Order: sequence, then structure tokens, then C-alpha cells
Amino acid sequence: MDHHKQPKPPRQLSGYLESMTRVVFSSGLNWRVVEAKWPAIRQAFRDFEPERVARMSARDVDRLAGDRRVIRNVPKIEATVLNAKEVVAIGKTPDKFRVYLRSLGPAPEAAATLRKRFRYLGDHGTYYFLWSVGEKVRRGRSGAAGPQNRQPERK
Repeated sequence: MDHHKQPKPPRQLSGYLESMTRVVFSSGLNWRVVEAKWPAIRQAFRDFEPERVARMSARDVDRLAGDRRVIRNVPKIEATVLNAKEVVAIGKTPDKFRVYLRSLGPAPEAAATLRKRFRYLGDHGTYYFLWSVGEKVRRGRSGAAGPQNRQPERK
């Protein structure tokens, strides 16, 4: 399997939320920890069905914060619920979410807008999210995607 081949856009809206949530939980952690706990995280967040996750209550967040099977970071758990609400607000189909992403413009502009709208998406994570859901992200000379590959301004 080619680990560097860009994935195709998700067929379900849950795929967008799952990709985004993986970025949220990966921030500041070893990827192996996230990978090991991912099946329990997926179960805890109701298979990332955005409408179901968006209905999670403060009591649900507290319950997950005490569940050793998942990453018990309350801000990240809360971010996932809030991000699900935003995904639902954008559209209840993967096509509507894809149209939204593509309406944001090139990757640098899209990334800036996503960082403002969604919680716990940093610079690198936002570009990775876009790439992981099949959006075009320009690659620089180093092969890496993101803002660090912008051409220097001419004086």
C-alpha cells in the first residue's frame, strides 16, 4: 500500500468528521497512541455520524473524559462535538461539504477559513485534513504541503 497516495473524498459525511477528528486528537500526541485508541474513539463518537455527535451533551463529554479507552482530553472531546455541529450546519450530505470546501479557494485561503470555523485545527493539521479528504493541496519543492512552501515575496 502506498502511504503517500492521496485518499479519495469520503463517500459519507461521517468520513469528513472522522478525518477532522483524527487531526484534532493527533495534535501533540504520538500517532501510535492515536492509532491504538482509534477504534474506541470511533465507537465513543458514534461512528462519527455528525448529527449524532452534534447532539452529545456535557454529560456525554464528562463520561468520555473518564473513559480509559479513549484519549481523555476534554478540550479535544468538546472540539469534536462543536466541529460536528459545524459540519451539520454546512450541509447534511458529503456533496454539500465538498462544495463548501471547494468554495473556500486555494489551500492557503481554505486552511485559514477552516482554522477560524473549526476547533483544534492548526496550520499543519488543516492542510493534512484537506489532503486526507481528497482536496488539492499544493506541494512545494520539499514535497511537503502547506504555507511554508509559499514563494518568497519579491521586493
